[in-house]
Amino acid sequence: MRKEIRIAGFGGQGGVLSGNILGKAASIFTRGYAVLTQNYGPESRGGACTTEIVTSDEPIDYPYVITPNIQLILSQEAYNKFGQKALPETLVIIDSELVKADPNQRPQPIGIPASRLARNEIGRPVTANIIMLGFLAAVSDVISFEALKSAVLDSIPKETEDINMKALELGYNYNR
Repeated sequence: MRKEIRIAGFGGQGGVLSGNILGKAASIFTRGYAVLTQNYGPESRGGACTTEIVTSDEPIDYPYVITPNIQLILSQEAYNKFGQKALPETLVIIDSELVKADPNQRPQPIGIPASRLARNEIGRPVTANIIMLGFLAAVSDVISFEALKSAVLDSIPKETEDINMKALELGYNYNR
């Protein structure tokens, strides 16, 4: 089944890495198919950044996201651009520390204070994206936690494995 995922925020939040991890988890570690596209401004950090992933259990004939099933929103600007325009059947997950959702939006986005958890629980703000991925695995069927775990370990420096596994598990177990 085809699934479309959009990760949107600003440069430096790890959206591109998150997309690569999801793509690996869907293709290499579950033996499916995945395509990733990226769009970002000329700034190396701080500019708008969007990563889109299409996953499927059969070959992908069109590599671009048309209507995302899931959106991971990492900044207010990204929410204003994409989150508020999401279709009712789209699962919208926000970093509630950085994004204030429209209270009238239906369905309401699901929030996790990933930035605060990364800072206070992990001690490394850069792990907020990994916390978001763990939470995604907990609240959706887009990817298994085990495949995601393998993909994270395959995508990060060896010396950061413990901290990233802690972040992934923190997101996965949030509010369980």
